[in-house]
Amino acid sequence: MASALDDDDIGSDDYYSLLNVRREATQDELKAAYRRLCMLYHPDKHRDPELKRQAEQLFNLVHEAYEVLRDPQARAIYDIYGKRGLDVDGWEVVERKRTPAEIREEYERLQREREERRLQQRTNPKGTISVGIDATDLFDRYEEDYEDMVGGGVPHVEINKMHISQSIEAPLTTKDTAILSGSLSTHNGNGGGTINLALRRVTSAKGWGEIELGAGDTHGPLFGMKIFRNLTPRFFVTAQCGLQFSSRGVRPGFTTVLARHLDKNTMGYLQWRWGIQSSMNTSIVRDTKSSHFTFAVQLGIPHTFMMMSYQYKFQDEDQTKIKGSVKSGFFGTVVEYGAERKISRHSVLGATVSVGVPQGVSLKIKLNRASQTYFFPIHLTDQLLPSAVFYATVGPLVFYLAIQQLIIRPYVRAQKEQDLEKQRESSASDIARKKQEAESAVLLMQESVRRIIEAEESRMGLIILNAWYGKFVTDNSRRHERAKVIDVTVPLQCLVKDSKLILTEATKSGLPGFYDPCVGEEKSLKVLYQFRGVMHQVLSGDTEPLRIPKQSHRIDADT
Repeated sequence: MASALDDDDIGSDDYYSLLNVRREATQDELKAAYRRLCMLYHPDKHRDPELKRQAEQLFNLVHEAYEVLRDPQARAIYDIYGKRGLDVDGWEVVERKRTPAEIREEYERLQREREERRLQQRTNPKGTISVGIDATDLFDRYEEDYEDMVGGGVPHVEINKMHISQSIEAPLTTKDTAILSGSLSTHNGNGGGTINLALRRVTSAKGWGEIELGAGDTHGPLFGMKIFRNLTPRFFVTAQCGLQFSSRGVRPGFTTVLARHLDKNTMGYLQWRWGIQSSMNTSIVRDTKSSHFTFAVQLGIPHTFMMMSYQYKFQDEDQTKIKGSVKSGFFGTVVEYGAERKISRHSVLGATVSVGVPQGVSLKIKLNRASQTYFFPIHLTDQLLPSAVFYATVGPLVFYLAIQQLIIRPYVRAQKEQDLEKQRESSASDIARKKQEAESAVLLMQESVRRIIEAEESRMGLIILNAWYGKFVTDNSRRHERAKVIDVTVPLQCLVKDSKLILTEATKSGLPGFYDPCVGEEKSLKVLYQFRGVMHQVLSGDTEPLRIPKQSHRIDADT
């Protein structure tokens, strides 16, 4: 069963890790693990009042974990949502006789209701800022005329157009949403603005409808309607009509799109537009984990063209993408190539070079920051100049590498350290509690560990000599960071049974006698053990399963 536990649940009270069982553990495996820990932590086994009190606390924690995992309904919720899922509003009214699948459905319904209540208090702001820059003077200069003019030696770069748009979504009910949007535009000193209000209603699970009202000083009032409908699971249609009122009269327009899933990753579209600019467009879009491909053909007035684009997605944590496209029609031919990359948690930076006839050469820079988009189209030249293509390609790359080294990486590193520090502060009390529980557990394990070691020595079995858990630092200049490693020799020896130690695929910080010594950092478990008189050593990742002894762990085998 796939788990959807979040980091908080895994880092604090992972019941599977506490019992050291698989997430697919059967009832018999749960019962065996529970009985073993009960024998270790049962309060009646300890006479010392302090040890008895500590044993009672740990015994109750183990009992709580067992009670949740032995109940199929509670376990189904815990596997998906973690410990906090058991505390959701309304959970107590769910019938306990339902199957795990029914319990999940009921829980998800309660979660949706809570999300809907939250949704009604939220908006979803989106915005775009576009600044057009005319830099043709950098390449298309009249040297003789400029020499005699004041300031003629400095190329003239100007902002010749700007566009700002913003929209917000305001949920009115669970089915109704109001969308308010506005825009301001200016081009060579002339500009205007518009404002639009749209009301969208979800009519069923298969579709929705929308009414739009708009006004502005450039095109006049607007009235429009739009509908979306799933005709089959693989086929949907959208239709949009509008009336634009202007000084030239009423201008009607109509657009419809038919779309079909051709296979798992491929969509086919057929669009027909009638109005001021009528056209028919057909396109195929294939989107996979590693690539995105589009092929489109349009027939229309005045735009008739054929376009093909391809984007390759690198499987790295920066989500790097490179893309290229070619578009040819009555207007001419345009070739574009570029790349984009994630530069921070919420920001993506991209650059595209556009080379065309008769458009010339342009550089387009785009920055997506959360729900805001900043777009900077820079027109370099009206001609196909090799120098303009070279600088448009190399310039952004050099600039990005410099900014990456001098600004972005130091900023991201500082941000991660700041977030890590906040995480440590917020979890300080919980870590202190887990540390106290771990220390208490180690005290309670002493007698059991002594008996286990005696039994293992008598049969030349498995003896844990040293075990360390946490962040290991090999750089001698940072030896102070070795304090982030804790000794877990006793807890591991306590888990040895019949000369075997088996750790499941879960974070080891939840094991009895363990705690997290370095919150938010990568951790490992290093074990030095003896089996049949031979020394062994192994280094295991935090969530990797571990089974010892193994022949590959022999120290003499590495030399």
